[in-house]
Amino acid sequence: MTTEPEVLARVESGVGRLTLNRPKALHALNRGMCEAMIEALLAWRENDAVKSILIDHTGERGFCAGGDIRMIAESGRGDAADARAFFDTEYKLNHLLFDYPKPITALVDGVVMGGGVGISEPADVRIATERTTYAMPETGIGLFPDVGGGWFLPRLPGEVGTWLALTGARLKAADTVFLGIHSHYLPTDALEAFRAILAADPAHPVDVADGLEDDPGEAPIEPHLPAIDRLFVHDRVEDICSALEADGSDWALAQLAVLKTKSPQSLKVTLRQLRTGRGLDSFADNMAMEYRLGGRVVRTHDFQEGVRAVIVDKDNAPNWSPATLQGVSDAEVGALFAPLPDEEEWSPLV
Repeated sequence: MTTEPEVLARVESGVGRLTLNRPKALHALNRGMCEAMIEALLAWRENDAVKSILIDHTGERGFCAGGDIRMIAESGRGDAADARAFFDTEYKLNHLLFDYPKPITALVDGVVMGGGVGISEPADVRIATERTTYAMPETGIGLFPDVGGGWFLPRLPGEVGTWLALTGARLKAADTVFLGIHSHYLPTDALEAFRAILAADPAHPVDVADGLEDDPGEAPIEPHLPAIDRLFVHDRVEDICSALEADGSDWALAQLAVLKTKSPQSLKVTLRQLRTGRGLDSFADNMAMEYRLGGRVVRTHDFQEGVRAVIVDKDNAPNWSPATLQGVSDAEVGALFAPLPDEEEWSPLV
């Protein structure tokens, strides 16, 4: 019995197509899938017959629900070597996409979280549909929004990236297109037309998307943006929580209740990641920061406990340690960001 590859890579009508093909796992990325995409992208980079890249998925459920968290957690219980190897490869893919010389389109038709955000955000054309659900939910499993989150989230309008990263809020297409997370909205039944017109004009995916785009409707987040900018502007998670409590509105108190369920360590790491990422000059510098964090955070109690509670036992009752924000010292957070020995630092593909 032959098993289908987990990424289908081929060239059709001038378009280099990468189709995620791991439907039972909602196309969650593993190292082999990242390697397959890198191999194809490197081959197509200098190939004049390939005018643009299209990233999509098989089946109807989920664009990409993230990375292979169980493997990462298992590795983190030991020396984390496999987890670091996965992050190294995944981040090389993220950077290759970010710096790619040809236009990239991502059809984000379904759940897009974590690793799925990492392979769609660098694209020039990011198409959401009525099935799109976007989130960076990492603080709920003791992780942080990696795969470029430290770069993309602080560059969203105001403090909305801070709010998304800390709360793990889930957004539908009306909000993602309004905020610029996704560039276009197309109903699912228009995707075949998009692919057909792209095949006739493979070099100009933006024009094709512009010609087909539809209105996703009013953005539910819009009325909350002034509150988000005011309440999530602080550089300490404790101050954000105090501001939410002092605000006292139903919406603010709901955000505070959500934050109280997240890993205190993750909240502090994530806020520092975003504040640092906002000031970096290059995407590669951001990925190097996230690689340092990744190899260390997967070995912490909170990541192991978060994966147990949310993914393994599914009791959704993680026992965070430290259990409070006050218990997480600046020194502990700083140690997770410390440089690695030169030979262990992350570097992009050339």
